[in-house]
Amino acid sequence: MKQVYTSKEGVVVKETPEPSVGRGNIKIRVIYSCISAGTEMMAVKDANTSLIRKAIAEPEKVKKVVSLALEQGIHRAISKVDSVLDGLGSSGYSVSGEVVEVGNDITNFKVGDLVSAGGAGFALHAEYVIVPKNLVVHVPKGLRMDYASMGTVGSIAMHGVRRADLKLSEYGVVIGCGLMGLLAIQMMKASGVKVACTDINSTRLQLAKELGADIIINSGDEDPVNAIRNWTNGYGADAVLFTAATSSSEPLSQSFKMCRKKGKVVLLGVSGMTIDRNDMYRDEIDFIISTSYGPGRYDSEYENRGIDYPYAYVRWTENRNIYSFLELVRDGKINIEKITPIIYPVEKAAEAYSGIQNDPSKHVITLLQYSSENSDRKPCISYAPPQKVDDKIITIGLIGAGSFATATLLPVITSLSDKYKVKTIVNRSGSKALNAAKRFNVEKISSNIDDVINDPEINLVLICTRHNNHAELVMKSLKAGKHVYVEKPLAININQLEEIEKYYQKVNKEQTPCLMVGYNRRFSACAKEIKRHLSNRTAPAFIRYRMNAGFVPADIWVHADGGRIIGEGCHIIDLVKYLISSEVVRCNYSSFNPKSGMYLSEDNRFITLDFEDGSVAQIEYFSCGSKDLPKEYMEVHWENKSIIMNDYKLLSGYSVKVKNCKSKVSEKGHKEEWISLYDSLIKGEAPISLDSLFDTTRLSIVASE
Repeated sequence: MKQVYTSKEGVVVKETPEPSVGRGNIKIRVIYSCISAGTEMMAVKDANTSLIRKAIAEPEKVKKVVSLALEQGIHRAISKVDSVLDGLGSSGYSVSGEVVEVGNDITNFKVGDLVSAGGAGFALHAEYVIVPKNLVVHVPKGLRMDYASMGTVGSIAMHGVRRADLKLSEYGVVIGCGLMGLLAIQMMKASGVKVACTDINSTRLQLAKELGADIIINSGDEDPVNAIRNWTNGYGADAVLFTAATSSSEPLSQSFKMCRKKGKVVLLGVSGMTIDRNDMYRDEIDFIISTSYGPGRYDSEYENRGIDYPYAYVRWTENRNIYSFLELVRDGKINIEKITPIIYPVEKAAEAYSGIQNDPSKHVITLLQYSSENSDRKPCISYAPPQKVDDKIITIGLIGAGSFATATLLPVITSLSDKYKVKTIVNRSGSKALNAAKRFNVEKISSNIDDVINDPEINLVLICTRHNNHAELVMKSLKAGKHVYVEKPLAININQLEEIEKYYQKVNKEQTPCLMVGYNRRFSACAKEIKRHLSNRTAPAFIRYRMNAGFVPADIWVHADGGRIIGEGCHIIDLVKYLISSEVVRCNYSSFNPKSGMYLSEDNRFITLDFEDGSVAQIEYFSCGSKDLPKEYMEVHWENKSIIMNDYKLLSGYSVKVKNCKSKVSEKGHKEEWISLYDSLIKGEAPISLDSLFDTTRLSIVASE
């Protein structure tokens, strides 16, 4: 793996072995790491400092070397000094990535989790890192991974703000408009604090103003103490947060003088430490040190052994600070985009550090990006919205007049005569097409699919054939520029699915046809009511779904055309994904294994879906159940609340009040689905996103293996 080091030659990238995970630790494949312009740049400068300058700056270390020479000889002392000076120094302490392995005692993280992690010596600039569990947090849902890599850096600013303990409408001053200062300004403003900031860089001061600072003061142009006194009506600031990095003691002296009586100065950055007692004594100014990420830092019991502090007694640990910062970024309370992160590939780490040193105004946030070749996660692809239909009545061409089309779909479609018109029915059997056309008043029948594909009046192709030719007909219709509704499944193998995906990746964005798969259950009144309640949850949900599918003999075509999980179980995968609204990170399944008899393992199995937000859905699909048992049943549990759905006829809430969804027959959302499809086609929107359609199909294929 690649890792960044500091050395006498500067910043270098070396190939090193991957670290191995141990008890209490988590192995992370790093996606982004954040370079600290303060701490890390000091280490780089130190590596390039001459031996004489180091000796002058740190005389105590010189004494240690002299003592070593007297005790063990001059040659051994020189050898030890050389080994230190010539060695490579690891760097970095704030990363984001994906969990690839966990220690055997880790229970709150699993492989595939997206995480933010910190800790000097742990969260290094490397492709793989090993981090103790108390220094790792889950990435909040919806947060970008490049922003998540700043979690530990942000927690430093957050701990400093907490140490300042400013209250609503109090006056706070931030010294220094580097990254820490810019983050602290936004945190203070989010807390209702009046904020001033000082710096000598006019570009960064202007950025601070855009991020919410009430006043900005260029301390190179005016007296910052006088400016703060005027701003606070002569009283002085309630607290000053010192985030600058300087060897001068003058800015710290000014910080004391800016404070009101009994005010406070919090040292977050680096300062010269020649302190004049008179600056503090008369007004009884508190001088407070803010230690890195917060409580737990430098405590080996907390960081290395994973022993957490009790929540009731230590509200904000370094772990909780990191997660809190990420939530603020996710919720838009802290604006990272305006600060404009600069991203370098890890191979160009030396260039990144050089940029920080030579162009600091541009490099407020500097990130390293690592290769994602080892990730099993599918790439994020943005699909264009479908082209809208201008006709008030959408004209349909039906391919396949089987029992489902004639018994379920055509009655629904023809009942919506103000929205749809079925013009043509194509079927291999002329008698089926003729009977359907007569029953539903369709003007044209055919046995040639080109009569639908090539008809310019037909806006929407409805595919209801056997499963094995769905994908082929979908592709032919899409290439002809037709919108498509295909009764599930979309495809019965990965090759077919990938062909459809590739079509949408290359299609002209101005002429994108709509693709809809018949996942009707998400449109049912029962599903919508459950979704309404789940949308406000703050904790994971647990779903158990039972489909008593009924026995189908092994020689029936559905088993050969992908199987029943692909052909029917996909309905439930789509439904639970819709209800949870989180990405599926893991799909597991197990089947029973009959030694003899008529029941197949392929349509008697448990499917478990693990979601990114921690939710779990368990699907029980079986053909060996009693005919007297209702076909479909679902339990949803979350936050001490439960909802039970019985066969789309009855919805019951426990500790939650649900709308009346009572019916004598199963209402599975077919009509609502077609109304939604019409509205989407008229507006140029997707009724179900392509990402979701493709993901459901892929999961169904995996679960049917």
